[in-house]
Amino acid sequence: MLEHYFVRPSTIDRIRASWMAPQIEQYVGWMEAQGYHPRNFFRRVPILCHFADFAQQRGCVDLVSASSCVETFVSFWVSRHGTSKSTTASLQKLEGDAGNPVRQMLRLAIDGRVTKTRHPHPFPFIDSVPGFVEHLRGERGLQESTIYLYHHDLNRFAKYLNRIKATALSELSPPLLASFVVDQAPQMSPSGCRDLCGRLRVFLRFCHRERITTQDLSRAVEMPQIYRLANVPRSITWDEVRRLLDVVDRRTTRGRRDYAILLLLVTYGLRAHEVARLTLDDVDWKHERLQVPERKAGHATAYPLASVVGEALIEYIKRGRPETADRHLFFRVLAPRVPIRAAAVSSSVAHYLHGAGIQVRRPGAHTLRHTCVQRLIDAEFPLKTIGDYVGHRSSQSTQIYTKVAIASLREVAMGDGEAL
Repeated sequence: MLEHYFVRPSTIDRIRASWMAPQIEQYVGWMEAQGYHPRNFFRRVPILCHFADFAQQRGCVDLVSASSCVETFVSFWVSRHGTSKSTTASLQKLEGDAGNPVRQMLRLAIDGRVTKTRHPHPFPFIDSVPGFVEHLRGERGLQESTIYLYHHDLNRFAKYLNRIKATALSELSPPLLASFVVDQAPQMSPSGCRDLCGRLRVFLRFCHRERITTQDLSRAVEMPQIYRLANVPRSITWDEVRRLLDVVDRRTTRGRRDYAILLLLVTYGLRAHEVARLTLDDVDWKHERLQVPERKAGHATAYPLASVVGEALIEYIKRGRPETADRHLFFRVLAPRVPIRAAAVSSSVAHYLHGAGIQVRRPGAHTLRHTCVQRLIDAEFPLKTIGDYVGHRSSQSTQIYTKVAIASLREVAMGDGEAL
């Protein structure tokens, strides 16, 4: 494996003389399988050899003890090679260049995988309010994604209580709850603040039911008034969609991937996480159907596969998708070649909207979802049909689009209004 990247036999001999030579060669094989550019091998392997020598000089005899030397090695490397770095960003990059390959090599050698296993933080108040997670999952029937939102908001609440040194739930009072909402509101959108208050009320009602608090304090948390039809959907026109697609450079791997993603979003009104979760098995080429499983409302939807979408997918699969046993449809362009996430879908849409010069509030994948729904509204499809098409749980979610007649409003604005 090393012979593919290092020409001189003496260089290969020096690498294989290291006590970490088996781990270094294993890491080189992993990088090659992940499609790393050759320049990464020339940069990273010497650093790994330096780390092996550094750890050995400090008495490390195995990989576990060597792991304790990583941060010391990074500091040593920066002190030696960072004299010409004048900015904080350049020093941080140098730290990453020195530490990341070492950490990856050790994780691959010790755990058999490079990606770090995420250990989720314990649910807030799990000791003082046992059974709340089971209440959300069992009695209320919430999905894991919604339970995560409770985790996030209650973590805010726990940090606030810790900040004001309130150590027990028995110390809760209406003024304290009001001060928490006032403290958090400036950092959140109106709908986010409303959702925070709603989840806090559910938590407080459960505390009272389980006799953890003596009184039901949920009524002390006032729900902010949100007007359902107050906002205008952040859709774009169909001409702007064409401009958006035109700026995609389909000669590149990323362009072919992103072109297919944009078409999926605007044609079917999919959410970012629904696109990221698509697999090769979800495309039925024989019957020309696209299956979208695990939607937000907990159901699946089957669509006819539009010819333009099918052609874009074929182009990406043939000339862009990496050869891998993983069945996910869309992958990162740069190494490591892992499936993309929902955040990457939204950031790609925002990138092309900016490149096309299209100004829109909160650009992202939902911009094209709104555009798809608005297009169907303009075509006068029934709200129930549109809601089923894009996966709305309730028809009320679709009603917001009916209040905006953009074309008619433009005619009124440009005319003298006498005909009205």
